[in-house]
Amino acid sequence: MKPEDLLIKQAAAGDKAAFEQLVDKYKKYVFAIVLNLTRDSFHAENIAQDVFLQVYISLPRYRFEGFRTWIGRIAVRKAIDWKRKQQKIAEKERLVAAEENPAAQGERGSPEDTLIRQEDAQRIRSLCSRLPDGYRTVVEKYYFSGKSYRQIADEEGLALKTVETRLYRARQKLKEQWRGED
Repeated sequence: MKPEDLLIKQAAAGDKAAFEQLVDKYKKYVFAIVLNLTRDSFHAENIAQDVFLQVYISLPRYRFEGFRTWIGRIAVRKAIDWKRKQQKIAEKERLVAAEENPAAQGERGSPEDTLIRQEDAQRIRSLCSRLPDGYRTVVEKYYFSGKSYRQIADEEGLALKTVETRLYRARQKLKEQWRGED
């Protein structure tokens, strides 16, 4: 029996130290698979943890036929499940936005609705230009360029939490400015 198979048997029998060794051995491999599919390191870390939880639960049923392949398939499935969930969330958000603003549904809006949307978009850009540089840059990259928190953090040399905080504060400032002009 190969040393890895022995480690797997021990982990399946509840040996936490053996399971930790498996995690240490495969964590970079699992993370790389998940990151490749999600393109989001923040969520990839959480998904990788879910992978190892699933491995721990499923280990007693493992058939000793290519552990690396087996754990890789679990990682791929978990990442795909996460992507599907994100797509469903995005679709729900689009539907909610369309219900709240029928003009956002496209050509079904009246010319007046289209004009109001255009004026609001111009007003938002104007309000953004008044934000402090750090906030404005993050807002423009996130909302207008469609970049993720991680991409912005990497480009700006910021911590992920800093990007989240700046976006939150920028939204608060924009709300205040919007209300102040009404």
